[in-house]
Amino acid sequence: MTVADRPPTGLGAPDLIVALDGAREPAGEPAPGGLRLATVAADALDAIALFEAAREADLEAALWLQPADGFALVGIGRAWEVGPGGPGRFATAADGWRAALARATSGGEPAAGGPDGLPRGAGPVLLGGLGFTGRRPPADGPWGAFGAASLVLPALALARTPDGAFLTAALAEPGRGATRALARRWDDLARRARELAPAPGALVARPAGAPLGIVGERPDRPSWDRLVGLYAGAVGRGRLDKVVLARSVALRSPLELDPANALRRLAAGAPESTTFAFVRGGVTFLGATPERLARTEGRAFRTVAIAGSAPRGRDAAADAALAAALLADEKEREEHAVVVDMLRDVLRPVAERLDIAPAPGILALRDVQHLVTPIEGTLRDESGLLALAERLHPTPAVGGEPRGAALDLIAEHEGFDRGWYAGPVGWLGADGDGELMVALRCGLVAGREATLFAGCGIVADSDPAREWEESRMKLRPVASALGRLEDGAR
Repeated sequence: MTVADRPPTGLGAPDLIVALDGAREPAGEPAPGGLRLATVAADALDAIALFEAAREADLEAALWLQPADGFALVGIGRAWEVGPGGPGRFATAADGWRAALARATSGGEPAAGGPDGLPRGAGPVLLGGLGFTGRRPPADGPWGAFGAASLVLPALALARTPDGAFLTAALAEPGRGATRALARRWDDLARRARELAPAPGALVARPAGAPLGIVGERPDRPSWDRLVGLYAGAVGRGRLDKVVLARSVALRSPLELDPANALRRLAAGAPESTTFAFVRGGVTFLGATPERLARTEGRAFRTVAIAGSAPRGRDAAADAALAAALLADEKEREEHAVVVDMLRDVLRPVAERLDIAPAPGILALRDVQHLVTPIEGTLRDESGLLALAERLHPTPAVGGEPRGAALDLIAEHEGFDRGWYAGPVGWLGADGDGELMVALRCGLVAGREATLFAGCGIVADSDPAREWEESRMKLRPVASALGRLEDGAR
């Protein structure tokens, strides 16, 4: 008896076999090239432990964790992928997903249209990112394994929702052997995830003990000062309203870095943010971002303007004083207003109802606080998540305004490939709805090395030293989750 032939024992695995095998009974075999899909109830496993179990097994994996909402997705393996490049990547991805679902079977019925009766996020989902520019990165570069865009239908996906946990399986080459092998894999991963999960009452994360040394920066400090002056001058002359200057910081440790522990520390330190991770070719792109690009549910949508930053205070009184100063700061309010105005202009043509908060509030994170304006409304039609995201990305919070001129300036002077940094990452359901966040407070981790990213909005009166300090604040959460910077968080 082979491993694949042994009957799985874990909760969810036997039901998975029945559901996958039953997909061909009423409707016959799936269409040529079609996917077979099944969703069953499952154990509510620890999401980070399951992600780590997949990473240990050298499997492609994805994590999407929103602690404040009680929601998590873990994707393992790859049954299908769409990875388009270029400016049309959003529409191409949406078309490809619809076509794949039209050929799929789920419980003997067509899968297109979404899983009836399941909570939001359960059922077949794509997980991944669409890149900042849509340009395909060099194969041998740090972003080579991630591609210009990559949205993956996992072979196994666990959704933890407030209404329960659900396991979805997807097979591209169905057959009894493949079904049992997939169920066996789930059994093994679930068992390992239980072993890796923190014991009840235990600390959810260990201290980040790895010493980290800075081995490279782009741009370096002199180049940063020059570029802030260049960008501010372009804004002052009326060429732009705002442009975002980003930096990458390469770190190295004598110890192996621990992505799973870093994810626990990020989730614990920023429960109001979305903690994410994607593994491609042994490299993990991870972070905890506060910024939603778009969320859709039918015609309802949400987005947010986040721009303008200040440090957190040492105590409640100092924190409140810094927040009040941020709300009154003319430069920060100007930077924030550019984002709000652009979102209003872009959304008006497609929104039947558009609600924008009349004044910004404060979003307080662990190391930094931001000006924030929530935006929600109703679309004129159910165009779906990717169509809305295509209109919004990149917002002035990560690119600039006017968009084209800002992106040209970034491409000419920034000096490194942003890859998926500041691009849309998230999930897309079978109904075309889902959620995309902007990949911020993030970095690439591979073995003993990591590369972190942060950006600052530059307007006419931006000061290089102040912007450098702001970038340090934004780098700190991921750096401190991974280890201890030997020469300070410069």
